Amino acid sequence: MLTLGAKLKIVLFAVLGVLVVGFIGLRYADLGRYVGHSGYYVVHLELGESGGIFTNAEVTYRGVTVGRVGAMRLTADGIETDLKIDDSAPRVPAAVQAVVANRSAVGEQYVDLRPKSDGGPYLAAGARIERADTRLPLPVTTMLTSAAGLAASVPKDDLRTVVDELDRALAGQGGNLQILLDTAGDLTRAASDNIGPTTQLLENGQVVLRTQQESSDALRSFSHDLNLLATQLDSSDPDLRRLILAAPAAADQVSGMLNDTDPGLGVLLSNLLTTSDIALVRRDGLEQALVTLPAVAAAGSTAITADGIDMGLVTTFFKPPPCVSGYGATKYRNGLDMTPAPKLNTAAYCSLPPSTGVGVRGSANAPRGKG
Repeated sequence: MLTLGAKLKIVLFAVLGVLVVGFIGLRYADLGRYVGHSGYYVVHLELGESGGIFTNAEVTYRGVTVGRVGAMRLTADGIETDLKIDDSAPRVPAAVQAVVANRSAVGEQYVDLRPKSDGGPYLAAGARIERADTRLPLPVTTMLTSAAGLAASVPKDDLRTVVDELDRALAGQGGNLQILLDTAGDLTRAASDNIGPTTQLLENGQVVLRTQQESSDALRSFSHDLNLLATQLDSSDPDLRRLILAAPAAADQVSGMLNDTDPGLGVLLSNLLTTSDIALVRRDGLEQALVTLPAVAAAGSTAITADGIDMGLVTTFFKPPPCVSGYGATKYRNGLDMTPAPKLNTAAYCSLPPSTGVGVRGSANAPRGKG
């Protein structure tokens, strides 16, 4: 005969058993979907192939498990997989990339959701991740085939030579290799201790490189011009050699001239400054004179011959008309007047510009600069 305490224990054990079985059924056997308490929402994932994924594999978001892989169905051109995302999991942005990844070397695959943005909209029940937003791991067969092809492409004789040379190079160098490794460790620690200055150096290096990039056209032009200069120097090498040989003698002559003219050379140069200022103001007139004088000299050499002077006189009347404007204040004087001459009218000049077409004369109409 069971006592009351034993009956209570049996009832309590049965209740606990029902609760545990119910929890296991809801949590792991997915029985909650039949009573409206599944605890997750389903997102459909389109894949070209499974990539090794399997039902009940983990679904992670930012490295945290947020659900499990559900049913997998074949489609006309791939596979459609259900992702069961826990209701309690963080919201996953709809702009997401689903990556079938390997958790370990043994090939345990899972689906990793990698967001493209931090904001909404977010995945919800019935949402679909398109195939273009998925990525599959490299098939093992492809990797093994590529590795086998790489191994087969290496010439055996050359590989044997490399191994033999490495053996000769490293044989008996254990101590030196240990020193190298220890030094590398010290270098790494020093770099870690100075990570701040190193980071600042790299940032400043970006500024310098950006400046060089912005000046790339100028640097390219400078390099091109420098190449032209070097080419010209190379083609002018004989002339440069003659110049270098003649330079000492020319320098001696210049030095002797400076010694002979000292100290009067300084005074001469000072006086020439005044002359150069005057010539600068009248530069246009001097240019015109230098252009005209050769023609005058040529005409003179033609007129003067061994037999005498050949001259011709051509009379012209008012071709062009003479300039009379500006001479009104000058008093008329007959050529037969023998009385003392009056004071000259030094202010008389032709006041008409050359554009009038009259015979403009006088230094006032000579070409001049702006000074």
